[in-house]
Amino acid sequence: MLDSLAGLRAEHAKLQEQLSDSAVHGNPALAKKLNRRYAELSAMMLAESNAIQLTDDLAAARELAKEDEAFAEELPLIEQQLHEAQEKLKRLLIPRDPDDGRDVIMEIKAGEGGAESALFAGDLLRMYLHYATSKGWKSEILDRTESDLGGIKDVQIALKSNSTDPSQGVWAHLKYEGGVHRVQRVPVTETQGRIHTSAAGVLVFPEVDAPEEVEISQNDLRIDVFRSSGPGGQSVNTTDSAVRITHLPTGIVVSMQNEKSQLQNREAGMRVLRARILAAQQEAAEAEASAARRSQVRSVDRSERIRTYNFPENRIADHRTGYKSYNLDQVMDGALEPIVISAIKMDEEARLQALSGE
Repeated sequence: MLDSLAGLRAEHAKLQEQLSDSAVHGNPALAKKLNRRYAELSAMMLAESNAIQLTDDLAAARELAKEDEAFAEELPLIEQQLHEAQEKLKRLLIPRDPDDGRDVIMEIKAGEGGAESALFAGDLLRMYLHYATSKGWKSEILDRTESDLGGIKDVQIALKSNSTDPSQGVWAHLKYEGGVHRVQRVPVTETQGRIHTSAAGVLVFPEVDAPEEVEISQNDLRIDVFRSSGPGGQSVNTTDSAVRITHLPTGIVVSMQNEKSQLQNREAGMRVLRARILAAQQEAAEAEASAARRSQVRSVDRSERIRTYNFPENRIADHRTGYKSYNLDQVMDGALEPIVISAIKMDEEARLQALSGE
C-alpha cells in the first residue's frame, strides 16, 4: 500500500489546484465531491509526514544513544509512537467506501410486537437524534406516522454533517445500522410483568448530493395525492396534501404526509426516492463485486437481526461484532459511539485481510 503514496501525493496536489478554480465552486455537487476527496488525502499526507518525522527522530535518537545513555531511555517511546503512526497511515490507505462522506436518509419502522414495537421505534428515533446531536449533525424529520400510544409506526429522517472529512461523514458511521433491532423488556401494556420480545427495522440510505446525480424521468413516476391521517386513522388535514410517489421501473413507493403543503411533501418524497434508487443501484453493483470489495459488516440483507436491547439487564449486544455492554440506558440517550466504532474496526480488519490476501 505504501507504494501508492506517490500517486496519492500527485492526486492531492491536483485537487488543491482544482479547488482553487472558482469555476469548480459554481458546481456545488462537484465542489462537495472534490472537497471530500481532498480532506481524505490531506489526512493521509499528514499521517505520512508524521511517520517520516518519527522515523528521522528514531534514527537520530539511536545515534545519540551510542554516546549518551540518557537518549536510550527515549527509544521505547519513539518506537511506540512510530508504530502507532505507521498503523494509522496503513488504515488510512485502506480503500474507503466512496459514499462515506455522504449524508443519509434513515427510516425506522415498527415491526413484530404491535404497540410495543411502535414504542421501541420511537425510542430508536430518540436514540439516533441524540447521537446526531452529540456528533454535531443536523437532523430533519421528513415524515412520521405515530401510533395510538405515542410510539412510531414509521419515520423518515435526514441527517447531515458539516464536515468534508469522509471519516466523519454520516454514512461512514450509520451505514452499519440497517437491519432488525430486537428489544426485550416489559411492555407498558403488560399487567403480569412478563418480558416480551419485539423488533423494529432500520433502513439507511446515502443521500444524493444533487438531483441530477440520479436521473428520474417524470414519465416513470405515478404521483397520487390523498388526505393525511394521524394515529388511529383520524384526519389531521382537510386538504389532499399527502403525496404517494411510485417509481414505475423499480416499483419503489414513497409516501409523505408530514407537511401541510403538497409541494413540500412532494419535495421530501423525491429526496427519499432518489436515495432509495441510488441505494438499489449500489446494491446491484455490490452484488457483482468481488468479496474483497464488499463490506464484511454492513449486510444488504435488511431482515438481518443485528442487535438486541435487553432492558431488564440494561444490556446492549451487537450480533455481528460481538460488542456487549451493560449501559443500555446511556445508549438509548445517544451514547452509541462505542458500538459504531466496533463495526468500523471490524470492517477495517476485514478490508485489511482482503488486501493482504489472507
